[in-house]
Amino acid sequence: MNLYLYLDKDTIVHRLDPRAKILILICTFAIPLLNDHPLWVAGAMLLILIYGMLARSLGNIARIKTILVLIFIFSSLMWFVFAKGTTPLFWRVTRESVMYGLATGLKIDAMIIAGLIFLSTTKNEEITQGLIKLGLPFAVAFVFSTALRLVPTFVGAGATVSQAMRSRGLDIDSGSFLERIKKYVPLLVPIFLSSIRNTDSLAMALESKGFGNSPRRTFYLQLKWQPVDTLFLVFFVVLTILNAWAKINGFTSISGLIK
Repeated sequence: MNLYLYLDKDTIVHRLDPRAKILILICTFAIPLLNDHPLWVAGAMLLILIYGMLARSLGNIARIKTILVLIFIFSSLMWFVFAKGTTPLFWRVTRESVMYGLATGLKIDAMIIAGLIFLSTTKNEEITQGLIKLGLPFAVAFVFSTALRLVPTFVGAGATVSQAMRSRGLDIDSGSFLERIKKYVPLLVPIFLSSIRNTDSLAMALESKGFGNSPRRTFYLQLKWQPVDTLFLVFFVVLTILNAWAKINGFTSISGLIK
């Protein structure tokens, strides 16, 4: 089981400077958020998927397709009820609330997919270096990259503990949903202990290497900005500006929606 999201492929997106990919990620978050109409958000989703096709990272998206579908369904249904409009359909549901609910579900999925594409095409050390070059303090960039690195570590620890329990005769796959949850509760103790042990080892390793001893640092990874980075970034920035202009002028809003 591959616990890491990064895909080692030679694509034009993989070769982009991590600073460009970080700024593009911000744009791919902003573009869906600037739109309320589902058709505009669907266009933003299509753009992000094309970006993912260029990165050949749709395989990672397929791994969480069930989660994406569930998020879309539950987000949409929630806003069907709580959003208000002027064109009633049935009960508390209006035409405007349905449109807004669909747009909200697409927004959340679009941002998740954009983040997944970023993690699929950018190594952890590239993220750290890119954040530093963009002006963030080294400690902040290091904490962020360490958090990303620890997620698959925790997942791997959970998988190891569950397999060990299965080998000892614990049946954690049968029973109702609540019964299975109860069976997983005892697994939390060894998982947390393993996480604490790994964190303590990381802290000792950092102290032994003099982490934070000198404000000046050297880096093995050297970044080089290429014309293709400028091309991609300008494209996404222009799209973000156009969507912001459309938002201000009301082109992406839903007529009759009451917020």
